[in-house]
Amino acid sequence: MSLFSYQNLKKILFKLDPETAHTVGGIGLMMASHCPLLLRFVKNRYFVTHPMLQQKIFGRIFQNPVGLGAGFDKNAQYIAATPILGFGFTEVGTVTPRPQDGNPKPRLFRLIEENSIQNAMGFNNKGSYYMLQQLKKLYFFDYPIGINIGKNKITPENEALRDYETLFKAFKEHGDYIAVNISSPNTPGLRNLQNETFIKAIFEIAKKITSQPVLLKIAPDMDPQEAIALCKSAVEAGAAGIIATNTTIDYSLTSHAKDFGGISGALLKEKSYELFKAIGKEFYGKTVLISVGGIDSADEAYKRIKAGASLVQVYSMLIYKGPALIKEINEGLLMLLQKDGYTHISEAIGADYK
Repeated sequence: MSLFSYQNLKKILFKLDPETAHTVGGIGLMMASHCPLLLRFVKNRYFVTHPMLQQKIFGRIFQNPVGLGAGFDKNAQYIAATPILGFGFTEVGTVTPRPQDGNPKPRLFRLIEENSIQNAMGFNNKGSYYMLQQLKKLYFFDYPIGINIGKNKITPENEALRDYETLFKAFKEHGDYIAVNISSPNTPGLRNLQNETFIKAIFEIAKKITSQPVLLKIAPDMDPQEAIALCKSAVEAGAAGIIATNTTIDYSLTSHAKDFGGISGALLKEKSYELFKAIGKEFYGKTVLISVGGIDSADEAYKRIKAGASLVQVYSMLIYKGPALIKEINEGLLMLLQKDGYTHISEAIGADYK
């Protein structure tokens, strides 16, 4: 094992409070982004691309289908360094119109025995203006970027549309897609917005403001039929895709859970997959589907792809396994595609329904 391997770094990071460790990791990425030689060296080690994995989605080329999920890069500060971790795209945020501190600390917890994370962050971020300035610095940076948007905590539910309208206007010319987050459990009342009336209204507003693809991110704790009905409303109203799923509030998954916040990582894997499969069966071929939640191997990523995912996202499992996981997933996908006789990933997408 190399002295500078992630597993050695993890031993140090895991001695720190989880939120402090996240900050330290972020600082490391920001420093790396200013060192071209280091960027090139690490990217060559972890970044995998191949004609079989390349896809054109939302008018952009995704070099591989594994992306960094929202929540890691809340303020779009690490984008220049994200490719060195092996990711084919990134989703920044969740960003709110105005800066906010989020929920009281401690609010981020490791469930080490279960390879999972529990967070009650509460959309802590520096606000839309700050993120916009970060994105403007990337004018010549050719890399797919999604922007995850949410309402401010102090914004009443009956005024939530105004927050999303503000964010659509702010980012209408930036990023490659916008993800509407109304499924986080950490902003009071946010999940109440997961209803057909609000969904139709928010996508109607989006269509008037931006030509960017706008996607809906849903929670894993919904009844499958309710989730399908909600996604159907979104697609009919103009959604360019569905992201499934956010974190879960099913605390029965572990005896180590707090009674607040959302659980992600390995504990979420089966719950996320089952809901995604129900959505995939209904919407494969009708819209772009992105699967996220407990993806920890090439086999699991391949399951999501065969269930209809064009793209997958990883976040919590990166914390436990490091960037080698992203390389393993992409290299493993190539092997699985070849084993099944496919010449391109598009042939495997939705294979469960063909």
